[in-house]
Amino acid sequence: MPATVLTARALLLDMDGTLVNSDAVVERIWRRWAERHGLDGDEVMRVVHGRQGHASMAVLLPDRPMRQNLADNARMLAEETADLDGVIEVPGAAAFLASLRGVPHALVTSADVALSTARMAAAGLPLPEVRVTAESVGASKPDPEGFLKGAAELGIAPADCVVFEDSGAGVAAGKAAGMRVVGVGPRAGAHDPDVVVPDLTHVRVEAADGVIRLHVGAHAA
Repeated sequence: MPATVLTARALLLDMDGTLVNSDAVVERIWRRWAERHGLDGDEVMRVVHGRQGHASMAVLLPDRPMRQNLADNARMLAEETADLDGVIEVPGAAAFLASLRGVPHALVTSADVALSTARMAAAGLPLPEVRVTAESVGASKPDPEGFLKGAAELGIAPADCVVFEDSGAGVAAGKAAGMRVVGVGPRAGAHDPDVVVPDLTHVRVEAADGVIRLHVGAHAA
């Protein structure tokens, strides 16, 4: 199948599941949390990807006060930051990021500064210069605030941005921001991104005169 070509002026990149495969640690920690609260682990895992922890807890425990969710989330973030076993790059992520040198792009993640720094380092990936983390926003994905903030910091109109995301919450956030979305990995395809790839080895970037051409679906050269 021929590659889809998308043009953009900036790229906004999710981290977990998009650049970094952290599924092993996310499963370990959230399934333990589910057990502590008497919840079904599979149901919990369907909710947590892409959202900030306290936002996931609000969905899963709707009657619990938010202050408890925030305190629980702080503990969970500390656990996640300390547990880097099995954290690796998504195939093609290092080469993809290397191809973005000089290209406007930002990391837009539901992780906080400490967790995003630790996971990117564990996966051997460089941190983009512009980063929108949990501390930067008032609302978690699927709210579009993070992506809109990333576009604003880069000085690029939302319609000229392409988002890379793996989760339903992330795809919804990108669409709500008025951006096109490239879905990465097996979770993404169920949420109607504009185009989906198995991993980042299927994306090639060309940039000239402020225009980015994304060849999506063809193996990068």
